[in-house]
Amino acid sequence: MDLTEHAAQVRNNAYAPYSNFKVGAAIRSASGAVFVGCNVENVAYPEGTCAEAGAIAAMVAAGETEIAEVAVIADSPTPVPPCGGCRQKLAEFGRGDVKVTLATTDGQRLTMEISALLPGAFGAEHMEKD
Repeated sequence: MDLTEHAAQVRNNAYAPYSNFKVGAAIRSASGAVFVGCNVENVAYPEGTCAEAGAIAAMVAAGETEIAEVAVIADSPTPVPPCGGCRQKLAEFGRGDVKVTLATTDGQRLTMEISALLPGAFGAEHMEKD
């Protein structure tokens, strides 16, 4: 099963009673393991969790911290990109050249790199002191 298929499968578990916009994400870590996440809404909207954040949390909970590949899927007219916060989260655990496949449930795909999703990303090097 390719990574987008993993994302499509977990998308079915999304809890989205308010927006009805289900999103699935799958991450392949540097070890080759696959971690998945889906969006989980809350009636207090800011308290929800994005699919990408869920997949990253599952990866970290399993003791891994390096993303090798990402896939995100939603039922949208065009491939949906991660929100700004998730772009920063992806940049935290994945190098700039990590491939991110954005997909729709009707089969459209767009592949880009983390560096294209978040140009000029804030990184640990910005916190280094002389």
